[in-house]
Amino acid sequence: MIPKRPINRDVPPTEETEARPEEEKEPKPPREPRSQTPKLLAGLVALALVFIVVAIVFASGSSDKNESGGEVTTSAPGGNDNNSESPTPQVAEALAFPAFATNNTTRIGGPDPVANAAGIALAVFPSTTPHQQPAAVTVVGEEDWAGAIAASVLMAPPVRAPILFSAPDAMPEDSEEALAALGPQGGKETGGASLFAIGAVALPSDAGKVTRVDSGDPAGTAAQIATLRDRLFGGPPKHIVIASSDKPEFAMAAAAWAARSGDPVLYTGAKKLSPATAAVLKEQAKAPVFVLGPESVIPKKVLKEIDKISKRVDRVAGKDAVGTAIALARYHRGSFGWNVNDPGHGFVLARSDSAAGAAAAAPLSASGTWGPLLLTEDPDRLPAAVRSYFLDVKPGYTTDPTRAFYNHVWVVGDQDAIDVAQQAEVNELAELTKIGGGE
Repeated sequence: MIPKRPINRDVPPTEETEARPEEEKEPKPPREPRSQTPKLLAGLVALALVFIVVAIVFASGSSDKNESGGEVTTSAPGGNDNNSESPTPQVAEALAFPAFATNNTTRIGGPDPVANAAGIALAVFPSTTPHQQPAAVTVVGEEDWAGAIAASVLMAPPVRAPILFSAPDAMPEDSEEALAALGPQGGKETGGASLFAIGAVALPSDAGKVTRVDSGDPAGTAAQIATLRDRLFGGPPKHIVIASSDKPEFAMAAAAWAARSGDPVLYTGAKKLSPATAAVLKEQAKAPVFVLGPESVIPKKVLKEIDKISKRVDRVAGKDAVGTAIALARYHRGSFGWNVNDPGHGFVLARSDSAAGAAAAAPLSASGTWGPLLLTEDPDRLPAAVRSYFLDVKPGYTTDPTRAFYNHVWVVGDQDAIDVAQQAEVNELAELTKIGGGE
């Protein structure tokens, strides 16, 4: 009988690899002057075609002839006549592998949240046909990380509105191009709106019907988004998440959960509960409340204020932002929490110092390989806690790998944010492993 889940116990952790000396590290390629992420789909097609051509060339051998009689040379520069099973570094760079993708990871490699949001929106909604286009898009200010995280709830069904970023005076070119490709037309599920504008943001002249949210402070904006969510979703939420308005890194994981679940995100400071947040809690007194972050971020006295209003309050926390994201990924109570404690899931990995990037990545957690957001603090090194978590949920098989469960990780940010070496480590941790000596 095939087990319901692969047996992952007693998988030995892989040994830490020693860091190369500084003089052996290759310099990182210079950053492009402007992101090309709105052209992501065309780029992927081009990469795929190049990859196919290179694969055919390598398969043909160095002495094969082309149709016109000329030789097709596949040897590496420098006169090496030995056949190689892997492409030369020049070929690998041209194909953008492994920085673009490995067999268990895919990178959205924009230099900032604006570019990443555009690329992610087009990855989730390819928009090559009207059926693939979202009914609406949420546009948030570039500097409004709190509004962006709260607006992630609008990515949940039935609305499914991805996030793009804008500025008060003009929409960035990446966002403008992505919005034109997405072509939202509004619909019943969006209340007829083609755009949800959070804050004072520039919009195109042909934006169509726009629903605006603008209070001027994180708690007030989030409260308005929660009210909008209730109207569009046709009812109250099952749960409410409260995050810190002072420590953005501790609020980041809430974006992925909001997009996946439809649970709104509200904000509180460390000294007292915001009046705007308290007002929403009073309206939704029966909804369980989950506070995201340790006591050092949201103290007990704030929980006591919430407890006086709401039916039930629980805390989900780790010792730091990285640990808090893992805690939410593991958490399960009733219908709340990812409960990702076994293999066979998607994950999203982003930098902990880019709160807006968490909102940009939220659509990846509500589509495709649906999965929680995890955080990394350094471009070169995966946090030990994340590595341990990946090992704990590492997929394995005993006899037949085609019947196994697989993990996939989206990597958000360019190589300045998360280096290719860290991506390669994540790929190894997500790799399917044979367990035992079964045949």
